[in-house]
Amino acid sequence: MNSLIYKVGANLLFGILLVFSVFMLLRGHNEPGGGFIGGLIGAVAFIVYKMSEDIAATRAVLRVNPEYLAVFGLTIALIAGLLGVAFGDGVFAGQWIFVGATAETKGWPISTVLLFDVGVYFTVLGAIVALVLEMERHL
Repeated sequence: MNSLIYKVGANLLFGILLVFSVFMLLRGHNEPGGGFIGGLIGAVAFIVYKMSEDIAATRAVLRVNPEYLAVFGLTIALIAGLLGVAFGDGVFAGQWIFVGATAETKGWPISTVLLFDVGVYFTVLGAIVALVLEMERHL
């Protein structure tokens, strides 16, 4: 699209959507959201950007091949699932650590569930962006 108004709006919307996708990823731990919806919103950000630029510019902004991003996400999700077995529990059993915990405070909880959500986020983001860029290449 050659509209200057759309290009400026797409660049602004791109940043807003990426920040919102990370918010949804982190919020989904205890409330609606999570890795899947966050990954979809992140993919929409790259699709909006792609509509204002070409494929090469979109790949340059992504900086990583989207297929590699999807494989990286699958690897992270697999590791998160197997960490439960490493600690003597079942597959996908949640494991927790508390960063910054002291005798007075609980600290900030980080779990394998969050790690799994991050893996899903990268998988969905990479797969959808790869699909859209490949479809665009064949048009």
